[in-house]
Amino acid sequence: MILLSPLGRLRLAAILEGISYLLFAVTMPLKYLYEIPQPNYYVGMAHGVLFILYIVLCLQCAFLYKWKTGTTFWALVASIVPFGTFIANAKIFKPKQSMV
Repeated sequence: MILLSPLGRLRLAAILEGISYLLFAVTMPLKYLYEIPQPNYYVGMAHGVLFILYIVLCLQCAFLYKWKTGTTFWALVASIVPFGTFIANAKIFKPKQSMV
């Protein structure tokens, strides 16, 4: 169900991109302390793809939903801050509930 709308796809990409970013906290010590670079390679590749997907989906949603410049700016900045995509998912990408 989440993949049916552009905003739903963005929310999923935000969660996955945030997880891949946090996985560097595991793979970087493996690479530099234990000299095991392979996990960092795969996490880095996945993170790169998810980062580009996140940026493209942010721009798509900004265009489709006519976001203000500030909203678009903060959505894009969230991709470079640890835990940023999780916060953006909760504050910016959460669908608006209609008043009952």
